[in-house]
Amino acid sequence: MVNKTLYLTAALIVLCLVFVAVNGIGAVKIEFKEIIAIIASKVPVLGKGITGGWKETHETILVQVRLPRTLLAVLVGACLSVAGAIYQGIFKNPLADPYIIGASSGAALGAALAIFLSLNLSFLGIGAVSMLAFLTSILAVFLVYNMARVGHRVPVLTLLLAGIALSSFLSAVVSLLTYLSGDKLGHIIFWMMGSLSSRSWSYVYSTLVSFLAGILIAFYYARDLNILLLGEDTAVHLGIETERVKKILLATASILTAASVASSGLIGFVGLIIPHTVRIAVGPDHRWLIPASALTGGTFLLLADTIARTVFAPTELPVGIVTAMFGGPFFIYLLKKRKTSY
Repeated sequence: MVNKTLYLTAALIVLCLVFVAVNGIGAVKIEFKEIIAIIASKVPVLGKGITGGWKETHETILVQVRLPRTLLAVLVGACLSVAGAIYQGIFKNPLADPYIIGASSGAALGAALAIFLSLNLSFLGIGAVSMLAFLTSILAVFLVYNMARVGHRVPVLTLLLAGIALSSFLSAVVSLLTYLSGDKLGHIIFWMMGSLSSRSWSYVYSTLVSFLAGILIAFYYARDLNILLLGEDTAVHLGIETERVKKILLATASILTAASVASSGLIGFVGLIIPHTVRIAVGPDHRWLIPASALTGGTFLLLADTIARTVFAPTELPVGIVTAMFGGPFFIYLLKKRKTSY
C-alpha cells in the first residue's frame, strides 16, 4: 500500500500530462506547448492575455474534434470507475462492476430500439440513441431494485439475482432486435462495442453534470460505505440507515453508469479493474478510493481511446475492444498474484 496523498497527487499529474500529450496525436501533429497555449486561451480569466502564436487549423482541430473526445474519455472512465467502486462496496465483492444490476442491458435495449426504429430526434445536441439508452438504463435498474425489494428492505443477494435475471431477459430482446435489424446490424454492434468517435461538446457537458453530482454524493457517503463493509447489522448498530444509504448509493452509481453508457456505448472492464487495482494501492477506505479511482479510470480510458483511434489509423477500433484486450489479461494477472488473499 502506498502513501494515499502521494498516489492522488501522482495520479492527477499523470492524468494532466497524458491528457495534453494525447491531444497532439493524430493525422495532424500539434506541439505540446501549442496545446497548452490554446487550452489556456479558452480559460475565461487566464485566457485574456494569451493570443495567437498557433495555426488556426490546429485550434479548430483541437477545440472542435480532439478536446471533446479526450475530455469525454476522461469523464466516462471516471464515472465507470467511481460506479464500480460503489458497487464493489455495496456488494462487498471486488468482482462487482457497474453493469451488475442491469444498467448495461437496459442501455443496450434503448440504443438498439432507437437504431432499429431509425429515431431521428435530438435534445440539446444529444441524439436519440444516447437519450433512449440513458432512460432505459435507469428504468432497468429501477425495475431490478423493486423486484429485489422485500418489504422495506433490499437484500444484496436478492438484488444481485434480480439484476442477473433481468439482464438475461433484456439481452435476449436486444439479440432479437439485432437479428431483425438488417442493414442496421453494423450500427448496433458498433455501439455495443463502445466508441467515443464523433462526440460533440454536448456529450461532454451532459456527462460532466452526472459526474460532478455523482462523485460529490459518493464522497459524502464514503464513510457510510466504509461502515457497510462491516456488515449491515453492524452498520445499523453504529447508527447508519442502511436501506436509505444503499438506495442513494445505488441511484448514484446507476446514474453514473447510465450517463457513461449513453455517451460512449458499452465499455467493459474499466469499472471492474480500476477500483480493484486502486484498492490494492490505497486500501479500502472509500474517502480515498473514490477520488483515486476517478483519476486512474480517466487516465486508463484516455489511453485506451488513443490506442483505439491511432493503432490502425485511419480505421478506428471500438474502444471496448481495447479495454477488454488490456483489462482481461491484467485482471487475470492480479487475481493470480493475490489468489491467496481470496
